[in-house]
Order: sequence, then C-alpha cells, then structure tokens
Amino acid sequence: MLNKVQVKSDQYFNISYDNKRRWFSYYQQIEEIIKCSPSSILEVGKGNGFVSDYLKKRNFNIMTIDIDPELKPDKVADVTDIPYDSNSFDCVLCCEVLEHIPFDQFSLALKELKRVAKNRIILSLPDVSRKCRFLIQIPKVGEVRFLIPLPRLKKLTHQFDGEHYWEIGKKDFPLKEIIDEINKIEGLELIETYQLFENPYHRFFIIEKT
Repeated sequence: MLNKVQVKSDQYFNISYDNKRRWFSYYQQIEEIIKCSPSSILEVGKGNGFVSDYLKKRNFNIMTIDIDPELKPDKVADVTDIPYDSNSFDCVLCCEVLEHIPFDQFSLALKELKRVAKNRIILSLPDVSRKCRFLIQIPKVGEVRFLIPLPRLKKLTHQFDGEHYWEIGKKDFPLKEIIDEINKIEGLELIETYQLFENPYHRFFIIEKT
C-alpha cells in the first residue's frame, strides 16, 4: 500500500464538511449510478457512508473500500491496489478521492479503476475554475440554468495542504491534461465531463470501459 495522507475520519461527520453543496454532490453521484442501472457497484473512498448506505436501501449491490479502517469499509485498501478481480463490478464510483494522491499516481489509479470495472467509471475531482451561475425560469419552458466561465488573469498555484496534492484549474493541472490522461489509457472512453451547477467545485467525469 502506498504511503498516502488520510483524511481524518471525524472530518466526515460535521456540518462544515457536509455543507449544502456537498449534499448536491451526493445526489449527483446517486443519480449517475441509477442512470446506468448497474448490477454491482464498487465505491472507492467510503467517506461518511451516505452514498453507499442510501444505495443499499435502494437494493443496489454495492461494496466499499477505503484506506481508513475507522470508516469500516468492506475492505481496507488503496485505490492503486484494489483487492478485487478484474471486471468485478459493473460500475466503479470514485468521487473526491484521487486528488489525495500525488498526480504522478493518477494514471496508475485510473488503470486500477479500469481493471476492476466492467462497464463504467464515475469519477469526480475538485475543479477551482471560476464560474458564474445563471438560473432563469421561462414560462412554458421551465428552468434554464448554465455556467459561464470567469477566467483568472493568473493561474492559482497549488500547495499541498495536508490533504489535496492537486486540483483541476490550478497551474500545471489544466482540465485538458486530466482529459488527456484519461483518453490515453487504452480501453477507456470519456463520455462526458461537467461541473455540477449547484457545486461547480466538483467536476464529474463519466467514463466507459470499451
């Protein structure tokens, strides 16, 4: 197992962590899972367990791994060394995890997610790119909402803060490089990437195994 920084388990169970924006992210994770109707799911990075607990109550077959035994995952394991056979899960969910490892391990982690996934990988990563949010109610049309980029004059430089080694949108970590890292892995196809309207800091990547 690689020596990585662990998020303290008690951090997952307080109001400052589980703010309103994060709940929108939980909802999006669940919605993406439901959309692909998987018969088996692996959640990499259990966190507070909300997503896996909810999906279990919806009768989804889901297993969890985490590097922190205090979170009581099904298996204590590292994202770069997942203790399951190849093609074990229809869908692998890995949200707000990979920024906790050095970027030079990003490709290795993706290959391991690909190995255990049979069909789809749902990934989310922090993205500091600024966005202006617009929401308009149009009669007979309904709600129209969109994000407008607000470019920075100078890219932010990332400094390790004890948890995150990198974040999309900071110097040396443009979105294009993340997309290129995904696309250059044989057998993976990026279907879609988007920032969550209610929480643009969380960028989702929907990846198919081909």
